[in-house]
Amino acid sequence: MREIGASCGSAGENLQWLMDKMHPYFSITMQDEPEAVAALATRMHLLGHEQRLVLADRETRLIVARPNRPGSLYDTLKNLREREISYAQFTQSYGALSGIGEGLEVQRFEFERKSNQEIAEAGNVKIPAGIRKGIADAVAEFYPDFDSKQFDRLLRLLWLNNEHYVRVSPAKRVAQILWLYLQSILHGGIYFDAEETEDTEHQREYRVMFAAANPPQIDFLQQIMEVFNRLGIGVKRAYCLTISNGLHPYFLGNFYVRSRDAGLVDKGSELFNLLRKELYNTQILSTASHAYREFVAKGVMTGEEASLVNALISFCHTNLAHNQPDRFGFEDVMRAFHSHPDMALQLIWLFKTRFDPNLEEREGLYGKTLAEVTQAIDAYNTGHRHLDDVRRAIFRCALIFIRNTLKTNFFIPEKQALAFRLDPVYLAELGPEFTADLPPERPFRVTFFFARHGAGYHIGFSDIARGGWRTILTRGWDDYVTAANTVFRENYVLAHTQHLKNKDIYEGGSKMVVILDSADLTDKDLVTRRLYKLQFGFINAFFDIYVTEDGRAKDPRVIDYYGEDEPIELGPDENMHDEMVEMIARQSVRRGYLLGIGVISSKKVGINHKEYGVTSTGVVKFAEITMAELGIDIRKDPFTVKFTGGPNGDVAGNAMRLLLERCPQVKINMIIDGTGALFDPAGADLGALKKIVLKSDVEAFDPLALHEGAFLLYRNVRRTEGLRELYKKVVRSNGELQEQWITIDEFYREFNGLTFRVQADLFIPAGGRPETIDKDNWQRFFLTDGSPSARAIVEGANSFITPEAREELQKKGVVILRDASANKCGVISSSYEIIANLLMNDKEFLANKERYVTDVLEILERRAEEEARLVFRRYREAGGSHLYTEVSAAISQEINAHYARLFAFFQAHPELCDEPLFKKAIEAHMPAMVRSNAKYRGRIKNLPPKYRYAILASELASSLVYRGDSEANFIEMLRGHLVRSFAA
Repeated sequence: MREIGASCGSAGENLQWLMDKMHPYFSITMQDEPEAVAALATRMHLLGHEQRLVLADRETRLIVARPNRPGSLYDTLKNLREREISYAQFTQSYGALSGIGEGLEVQRFEFERKSNQEIAEAGNVKIPAGIRKGIADAVAEFYPDFDSKQFDRLLRLLWLNNEHYVRVSPAKRVAQILWLYLQSILHGGIYFDAEETEDTEHQREYRVMFAAANPPQIDFLQQIMEVFNRLGIGVKRAYCLTISNGLHPYFLGNFYVRSRDAGLVDKGSELFNLLRKELYNTQILSTASHAYREFVAKGVMTGEEASLVNALISFCHTNLAHNQPDRFGFEDVMRAFHSHPDMALQLIWLFKTRFDPNLEEREGLYGKTLAEVTQAIDAYNTGHRHLDDVRRAIFRCALIFIRNTLKTNFFIPEKQALAFRLDPVYLAELGPEFTADLPPERPFRVTFFFARHGAGYHIGFSDIARGGWRTILTRGWDDYVTAANTVFRENYVLAHTQHLKNKDIYEGGSKMVVILDSADLTDKDLVTRRLYKLQFGFINAFFDIYVTEDGRAKDPRVIDYYGEDEPIELGPDENMHDEMVEMIARQSVRRGYLLGIGVISSKKVGINHKEYGVTSTGVVKFAEITMAELGIDIRKDPFTVKFTGGPNGDVAGNAMRLLLERCPQVKINMIIDGTGALFDPAGADLGALKKIVLKSDVEAFDPLALHEGAFLLYRNVRRTEGLRELYKKVVRSNGELQEQWITIDEFYREFNGLTFRVQADLFIPAGGRPETIDKDNWQRFFLTDGSPSARAIVEGANSFITPEAREELQKKGVVILRDASANKCGVISSSYEIIANLLMNDKEFLANKERYVTDVLEILERRAEEEARLVFRRYREAGGSHLYTEVSAAISQEINAHYARLFAFFQAHPELCDEPLFKKAIEAHMPAMVRSNAKYRGRIKNLPPKYRYAILASELASSLVYRGDSEANFIEMLRGHLVRSFAA
């Protein structure tokens, strides 16, 4: 009883101490928690022998008081690792607690994050006029440059996310948060700054402001605090808010700090620059990585240097493992660097001597360091011969990477991913030991990207190049490593195929393929958040190095050893959503990239592939001509077709739509997509199929419409019986529907076997993973009587069949029209979208869109028909001595060879583009709407010079092959030579 009385008696004194020794904001922000403050005042004396006092512990809020000791905040945050913090506040006292000799720290956490969907779907809000006016006045006073047009929108967003925060916080603090949020938007989703303030005891302190869009992890705040601690910067108070903008969250933090030495965070000081780099680097470096734990936490290297090590590991692994996965697996490469931090540090220093813009005498230092590092790698010897050979190859790969990188954004602090533009000559330096499995042609450029949760490449085969951006989602670490083993080769093959495909347009082929590690995520929304984070980081890293001025990287922190503008066009591919397409276009304009919104296709101000079915237009035209060669008129005759790729997919869905519209007797007897499979020997019911085409996946097909002997497999409908996982199968047998549950082995045996054994006249692979049919399984495509399960294959998907399998299938009589021919119309459409972006403003394009798209669709039909007929004509002329795919490749190579020579010629003779005959050829490449409209036709001369050379070269090259006559051309050449040489 005496102790209770003493506690109550000292409560008043303790309360006064809190008023005197805590920042005034403490009492303001804690006014909604009087019980917690009372509990603190009553029990504060217990902190002498208690580690912490829990003042409030509810589902949505935790308030803790602790002695202000090193590590106390980390200890709390570690226990909150799995909880999503919506608001965090830390306040330290100015003086020591009586009898303890240590200060007080009060930590407040709230866990009431609103979902993106809640914010996106929220309606209007009514903010009390007094609160709005107070905040508006504070914004006007402290941030006079604040864009007033944004004020109400941002305040509404803040109110929706955390109404309580807006109500109880001083107007100035709300104004600070609004300003910080706006700065993060204006600076590409990440922002850092610091300003000097003065605390209540007139001591010098700084407010560090840090904001990040779509922060990378739940324990992000813990990593931020680790940075302050590692740099010796004490955080006296902090107010951290996480809000959603309806698409993804934003972290907004204000930290009031003092350094533990004399060097405060003055702008431009070494500490300021280091803090900025390390806070930005939290976007790239994971606390879970070995490099963080062993190198950063132990003071071996900085966070930025550890990120570079992780990038080197990823590059070496992806470049070496695709050919030799057993010798150069991810763990092998990682251990090479982690076992030898001294070698890692030497490579880091070499990289810095090549690219640090602030390093004096950089070139001389680089040459000297290069010689030293080369010698160290050559002399690497631990006495374990096999291991030494492997690690020497890894370190040489890292050395080759550094020597052949031409520019990088590494020295731009405000980045969310790393980008390295390489000279592709590095592949020759790696040697055939590591490149024998790649197509023999070498690309024009290779760009490597690395981020916290993923990595990938952009590979282009010509100066002006275009191709899609594919992101591979992986569902576990093993899945990620397996995908990383082959991502470079997959990218290379896809880009090479794209180059063959792009023969009809002025852009050469390219592809961007990246892999996303989502192993630790189970929630679909969290996976999407991480996907957007990766893509947003990569596209901004892309702009860091490819936004140029007079040919050189515009940002002076990018050392540019290449020194030319690089027009690179992207397009949507796997896991590229419409929201990200539009964002990339906007960001391109904001960053000043030379193509503006033309950097990416399938925009609203563009030609959406799925909406108009542009790729499928070519696939179906190829199918029509192929089947005619086999004696089937698909517009009149009955025929069967099987698909991989779902009814809601771009290529498969639109191909089904076109077949249903044009072919009254078509029977689609197999459909396989990511959600399951449909097999119907009588052909899928056309009415039921029309209900889901371009609307739903195959799992939505009505099972009541199945014919006798048909079945549906459901990949996403499972149940467990004991330790067994079972998959749903619905079968029509004896006139009745039967629901069956089959084991995982039975499911995949059935699911994977349908492609090979279902009989059809035509097979259109329009979805599925690359290399599904390969050198090891192509024999399964033939039935027991030796006949193929499909007489013809028209490839709507890229690289679905490997080159070896294509060859063997054709030798056995299967007609194959390969991807580079059959699905080329998607990229042709994208090319014409970019032309529209370059010739018209947004308003003009939208006003003329339907007419322009109609013209483009006519071009697509013509280009598909020209090539399909040429393939069969040349096949017949050769007497069948060449495979269809060989004929197709030869056509592409012939056109591309003409293009390369003509492009170089017009670059050397730019004046020719203005001559009437050459101008007519350029205009011939344009859609009819442009040719017939004097205004748009007149703008052609304003296209970038490289584009005019490329368009002219492309139109001439393709017309020479599709419409040319080699014998007639030879005669004309002879006549011209005779006239020039002997006319006199």
